Amino acid sequence: MVNKMADFAVTTFLAEKIQNLKIAVIGDVMLDRYFHGEVKRISPEAPVPVTKINSIKSVLGGAANVAANLAHLECKVYMGGVTGDDENRRLLEKLMDEAGIDYQGLVKSARRKTITKLRVLGGNQQMLRLDFEETGDLYPEEIAVLSQWLERLLDEGLDGIIVSDYAKGVCSDSFCQWVIRQGKAYHIPVLIDPKGADWSKYSGCDFITPNLKEMCEAAGCQRDNDDEAVVEMARAARDRFQIKNVVVTRSEKGMTLVSDTQTLHSPASAIEVFDVSGAGDTVAAALLAAAAGKLPLADAVYLANRAAGIVVAKVGTYPVHRDELLKDLLTEDRKQGRGYRTLSWQEISSLAATWKACGEKIVFTNGCFDIIHVGHVSYLEKAARLGKHLIVGLNTDASVRHLKGETRPLVHELDRARVLSALACVDAVVLFDQDTPTELIEKIRPDILVKGGDYKPEEVAGREYAGEVQIIDFEEGYSTTGVVEKIARLVKEGKL
Repeated sequence: MVNKMADFAVTTFLAEKIQNLKIAVIGDVMLDRYFHGEVKRISPEAPVPVTKINSIKSVLGGAANVAANLAHLECKVYMGGVTGDDENRRLLEKLMDEAGIDYQGLVKSARRKTITKLRVLGGNQQMLRLDFEETGDLYPEEIAVLSQWLERLLDEGLDGIIVSDYAKGVCSDSFCQWVIRQGKAYHIPVLIDPKGADWSKYSGCDFITPNLKEMCEAAGCQRDNDDEAVVEMARAARDRFQIKNVVVTRSEKGMTLVSDTQTLHSPASAIEVFDVSGAGDTVAAALLAAAAGKLPLADAVYLANRAAGIVVAKVGTYPVHRDELLKDLLTEDRKQGRGYRTLSWQEISSLAATWKACGEKIVFTNGCFDIIHVGHVSYLEKAARLGKHLIVGLNTDASVRHLKGETRPLVHELDRARVLSALACVDAVVLFDQDTPTELIEKIRPDILVKGGDYKPEEVAGREYAGEVQIIDFEEGYSTTGVVEKIARLVKEGKL
């Protein structure tokens, strides 16, 4: 059965409700470090490339990346696990503080070192990975602290639990089973991101999210990535381990859900795939959030699949952001002809900050765009070519009336916005009610501010909040006023 497209309720959930969720993440916490550089020669000491390091970046990894995804989806997140008492632990704390993750459940142990994965990249190509880790089951005192922490959260009110198992020691058989029993006792979903061939310790969970390789390992066989084989393995595992929902991530084939009531396939949404690392963490986070928010299963899978499509288009471990996912869902809603809404100022500001953090250049322009014509399209296409993302600030109906008189606009603001957003060159549309977009530009702070016509850069409103200003000439012979005058003339002549 092919998954139906999600309705507008998914977008509404992400825009208005997901921020109210409280979710605990338990598992093997790691620090991912990326050493970015360039390769221009081979070492004279050995036949290996020499990578000149230009920058170092540290991000949350393992179970902490699941928490980071939930935090950037703007859920309230509680992190439980074990690390060492070392410099990498302090780096983790700094990153969790920045993400807004509560890490009171992250036990600091003098007996361990913080698990760290170091990657060296030349350009966008990973050259080397070094793992620093000490694996082993939790000590009794560590289990006691984690158990007390989770019990307190459950008593205070949780909406869901994710267990992120990387086989480093936190997710022992007995501890996993205890967590699953707690979820049942408090009537909240427990999702497992599994590791290893034996799923006995995950028995009775609400969701499990293996990738194809992990699904094959659990099934004890190697199968092709086709629908029939995946469904067969998932059904067998669901029945054997009494798991309510098995969700298999299948790379370019998307995702497959097998539950007691339905089987569905959700096709992949990514256009370009640069790096699949961390995609499973994103699926776990988005899927559990949707389930905790009481979305139907089909919609939960759809949301998780769209989220995964965003992160695989990035290089390195990358948590999906709520506003980025919301923009993606609104775009898809538009393509499917469903209800339309523009992004709020807060949402566009957050989305712009996300793009900037990824080093992606933002272009901003604005206008009334009443009766969109080829001149508008040509202008917007030229603007879009100046950067990675084009944001259009659109005058509201009230703003247009104030600027152009009571007879304008001819087209309602949401209709104008929807037509603009349908253009391939436009990434986002946001309404503003003022005579000029200065306040909006201050929120977005684009790299390039574009204006059309015979303006001089020093005359453009909001220029002080942009990296630079560029003026683009309008197409000769095209204007909304000209279109209106032609229609009026034809009516007057009785030709229309």
